[in-house]
Order: sequence, then structure tokens, then C-alpha cells
Amino acid sequence: MSVDKAELCGSLLTWLQTFHVPPPCTSPQELSSGLAVAYVLNQIDPSWFNEAWLQGISDDPGPNRRLKVNNLKTILQSLVEYSQDVLGHPILEQHLPDVSLIGEFSDPEELGKLLQLVLGCAISCEKKQEHIQRIMTLEESVQHVVMEAIQELMTKDTSDSLSPETYGNFDSQVRGGDLLRLVCMPCPQLVLLSEEKQSLVQENEVLRERVGRSEGEGAAGLTSKKLLLLQSQLEQLQEENFRLESGREDERVRCAELEREVAELQQRNQELTSLAQEAQALKDEMDELRQSSERAGQLEATLSSCRRRLGELRELRRQVRQLEERNAGHAERTRQLEEELRRAGSLRAQLEAQRLQVQELQGQRQEEAMKAEKWLFECRNLEEKYELVSKEKERLLAERDSLREANEELRCAQLQPRGLSQADPSLDPTSPAVENLAAEILPAELRETLLQLQLENKRLCQQEAADRERQEELQRHLEEANRARHGLEMQHWLNQQQLSELRAQVEDLQKALQEQGGKTEDVSSTLLKRKLEEHLQKLHEADLELQRKREYIEELEPPADSSTARRVEELQHNLQKKDADLRAMEERYRRYVDKARTVIQTLEPKQRPPGGAPPELHTLRTQLRERDVRIRHLEMDFEKSRSQREQEEKLLISAWYNMGMALQQRAGKEGAPAHAQSFLAQQRLATNARRGPLGRLAPLNMRPTDKH
Repeated sequence: MSVDKAELCGSLLTWLQTFHVPPPCTSPQELSSGLAVAYVLNQIDPSWFNEAWLQGISDDPGPNRRLKVNNLKTILQSLVEYSQDVLGHPILEQHLPDVSLIGEFSDPEELGKLLQLVLGCAISCEKKQEHIQRIMTLEESVQHVVMEAIQELMTKDTSDSLSPETYGNFDSQVRGGDLLRLVCMPCPQLVLLSEEKQSLVQENEVLRERVGRSEGEGAAGLTSKKLLLLQSQLEQLQEENFRLESGREDERVRCAELEREVAELQQRNQELTSLAQEAQALKDEMDELRQSSERAGQLEATLSSCRRRLGELRELRRQVRQLEERNAGHAERTRQLEEELRRAGSLRAQLEAQRLQVQELQGQRQEEAMKAEKWLFECRNLEEKYELVSKEKERLLAERDSLREANEELRCAQLQPRGLSQADPSLDPTSPAVENLAAEILPAELRETLLQLQLENKRLCQQEAADRERQEELQRHLEEANRARHGLEMQHWLNQQQLSELRAQVEDLQKALQEQGGKTEDVSSTLLKRKLEEHLQKLHEADLELQRKREYIEELEPPADSSTARRVEELQHNLQKKDADLRAMEERYRRYVDKARTVIQTLEPKQRPPGGAPPELHTLRTQLRERDVRIRHLEMDFEKSRSQREQEEKLLISAWYNMGMALQQRAGKEGAPAHAQSFLAQQRLATNARRGPLGRLAPLNMRPTDKH
């Protein structure tokens, strides 16, 4: 009976999973390391496959084929020793798997052989009943395959035991243990039968006593039947006992023969074990020789790579010389830039001091100008008040003359009533009669005129009071408007002064930048000059646009901001590019030095003294340190120049903004009419124009009041 090893491997994997070991055991690849099989053997017999034995198994061999094969060899050797020493029967050679195929390819057939040996140990150990019960819990198909594997082991062992010609082969080492197991298997049945026989004998004696007692009591019929039945059973048991005793003797003789065969087989097994150890030693030696040949091939490849690296080292030395020359040029360029930077720093300090001084003087001048304008405004107000008082005086003089004329007319009209009062004292003008008489003497038209004049006088007095209040309120509003307009004119004048100063500063900056551009040929200075030209062109365009449309400078700020952002992005991009170049150069230097060190150590391991390094390596290290120092200096200089450029750009932008404001205000000023008068002059003219009609109406308003 032959079992398919691939199918056997799958079924035994299912059986192996019932042990619940920590390592996974779901596929042949997971069992190829041997770790899961070792844990299963530890559960089968912990006394033999103990913890010390488990520590000899590699925990995680990974993809290392050699470690896997070593683990499987250890497990197979322990299985062989366990079967021979503990179970008492050696393993046939045809049952031994090829651990190399298992460790390298996870061969299911060879793995099935290994698991079949583990199954044989499980059903033959002290806990075999537990393992048999565990097999019975599996599926029927798995149970069938497992039972066929067990029968295959037992059948081959039995057939080998019946052929004494195979004693000289290594396969016959399992036959003695199998026969011993077959001899020992009926022994428990004999013990059970002997115990049953003793119980039946005791029961027979008890029944005989009962029979004797029952005969004495007179129940002979029933007892005799039972006695006959028991006698027949006793005879059968005696025959069975005799048959078993004869079989026992035969088995004892057979057992003695098997013991002799076992001793011979053990001796043969020892000889074969020594041969197997020698074969294993030869196999290990072959593995070592194979590894030595592989190592020789690797050394040859290393030698060829070292030769190739030597050529690369020569190329690296040439590149190092070129880089040194370039670094010297960069150092000279850096020195020139440092000198220019120092000159620019001194000029910047002087410019800053002058700017602060100009700001202080501007503040003082603004304060003095504000004070002068304030006194000028007060003086103008006083002059206006003086003019108003003079005009009021003239008006009062004219009104006085008119009142004198009216008084003379009234006196002439009153002459006649006075003459009558002198002729007759009873005709006193103060008396009611005299008044009535005077009223009668006066013409009717004159009386109507007087009444109308009185009514008109009252109305004009009321209108004059209301007009005076309104005039005072308008005068207050006018003074407030004059003050606000005066402040705006003053602020406008100060802004014009400031714009003229800023224009002068921009011109100075342009001259300084032109001088600096003539002294240096740096790319950044060229870009700044180009940027300045662009700003001047944009400023000219903005001036033309402001003259046409008179718009505010805020509409021109976004282009300046966008150009500044583009400039900042360009500078940042250049900085990142230089940083990347420096990092690449540093990485290339480090890689070249590592290659040189590796080549030197490989080619001259014995000629070099143990405590010292080759002079070429020292030279490379010194050059590397010098290059690092130069790179750091270049980075610092670049940061300084970048900050300087940013400040110069800010100054240019602010100057351009101020210049645009000045041009806008100048354009607005030029757009006004040339013959236009100042704000205060226009207000004075308007005030005089409003006061003219009021001055003409004042005498008319005052006459009725005096008459009244």
C-alpha cells in the first residue's frame, strides 16, 4: 500500500495544526524552517525533546537556506535517536527524507516523509492514546490518509521482519521493534482474561455454596439447572484459559527469539550509525569546499572591482585638482566681493546717518512752517476784522448824516405847534388836545407814512436780529472752513517739499548704484541695474498716465508688488539652486573619499602600518576640510549680499512710490487754471461780495429804529 506523499503532506499539515504551536504551520514553506516541527515534538515527548534541545533550533532563519537545513538535520537526527533509544525500533532508510530539498524548495514529498516520522513517534509514545483521540477528531478524509500512513509504516516494518535475508541492509533496523510491539500487544488481553477467570472461579465457588444450601432447603431442581449451566461455562473458560496459556508460551518463545534479533539489529544499527556519521562529515566537508570555491570566485570579482576602482581613483585625483583650481578662483572672487561689501557697508552707514539727519531737519522745518502759517492765518483774520470795523464805521457815519437830515425835517414840522403853544399856554403839545390838534394839522399822507414807517421799523428790527444770528453762525462756519482749508494747503505744501527731497534722494541712489555698477561685474548688480531701469520706465509711464487721468498712486502699487515678488522668487530660486549644488558637491566629495579609502585599504592592507593612514588619505581629508571652510565662507557672504540686495530693493521701491506721489500731485497742480487765486484770497472775495448788500441795507434798517 503506497500513499501519495503530496496528499499525505496536506493531511499531516491539518493534523499538525491541532497541536496549536506558536510558529505558523499552514503551508510547506512555513514548515521548511523546522521550527514548528520542533515545537510539535516538544509537545509529543517533553522529556526527550526538552527546552535545551529547543534552544539548539534557530528561531528565525528567514531566507537563509543553510540555517533551515541545519535545523532539519537536527530534528531528523533527534527523531532517529528517539525511535531507536526510546521506542526501541530504528527508522528505515527509505523513510528518511532529504532535508536539503525541504530547506531549499519546501518539497511536499520529502516534507510528507518527515511528518510521517513525527506521526509514528506520536502514536508510539507514552501519550499515544491522547494523540489517537486527536486524530479521531479530524475529518474522515484526513483520518483515512493518516491511517493509511500508519499502516504503511507498520506494513513495511512487518514485511521486513519476515525476510531475514535483509538483515544486512539498513532498512531491517526497524523490524525488531515492530515484532516486539506485536508480541507485547496481547499481554494486556491475557491479563484481562486471567482477571476474568479469577472472578468466574470466585463466582463458581459462591454458586456452589448456594447450590449446597439450596439442596439442603429442597430447591434442587432450579439449582441443578444453574449448576449445569455454570459447569458448562466453567469448562469453556477452562478450555479458553488453556488455549491462552499455550499461546502465551508460544509467544514467550517467539519473544525470546525476537529479543535476540533485536540485539543483533542494534549492533548493526550502531555500525550503520557510525557510517552515517562519517558520511555526514564527508558531506559537511563537501559543503565547506563548495563554500570555499564560491568565496574564491567572490574574491576574484572583488579583485577586478578593485582594479576598476583604482582607475576611478586616478580620475578622482584629476577631478580633485580641477576642483582645487576652481575653489581658488572662487576664493579670489569671494575676497573681491568682501571688499565691495565693506565699501557698500560704509556707504550705507553714511547714507543712514544722513537720512536720519534729514528726517530730523524735516521735522523741525515742518514745525516751524506750521507755526509761521498759524501766525499768518491769525494776521489775516485780524486784517479782515479791521476791514470790517472800518466799513462799519463808515456805515455808521453815513447813517448819522441821514439821521441828522431826518431830525432837521422833523424840527421844521414841529415849529408850528410850538408857536401855538407859546401864544396860548393852554395849547401845550403834551396835552391830549394839543396832540389831537397836531394830528389834525399834519397831512393825512404824512400820518399814513409815519404809521407805515413804524410798522416797517418793527419788522426790520426783527429781521435784522434774525439776520444777525444767521450771519454769526455763517461766520463761524466760514472760520472753521478757512482753518481746515489752511491746514490742507499747509499739508499739501509739506508733501510737495517731502516729495522734492525724496526725488533728490532717488537721484542720489541712482548715482550711487551707477557708480557701484561701474566698479563691480557681479550678476546681481547687473540685475539690480536692469531692475532700476525697469522701475524708471514704469515711473515715466505712470507719470504720463497720471497727467492724463489724475489717478492715485495706489493703482500702480500692484505692479510694483508683483515685480518685487518675482524678484524675491528669482533670488530664492538662485539660493536654492546654489544650496543644491553645494550639497551635491559635498556628497560627491564624500563618495570619492569613501571610494579612495576602500581602494587603498583593499590594495595595501599589509604594507600600511597598523597605526597610521596613507598620506594620500591625509591629503584628501585636508582638502575636504579646506573645501568645507570655503563653502561656509561662501554661504555667509551670499547671505550678507542677499540681505543687502533686499534692503536696496526696499529703498528703490519706497523711492519709486514717493516719486509717483510727487508726480501725481504735480500733475494735479498743473491741471488747475494758471490764473486761479489761493483759497484764502477766494474766501476773502466771497466774504466781501456777501457783505456788500448787507452794508447797503444797514442804513435803511437803522433809520426806522432811530425814528422810533
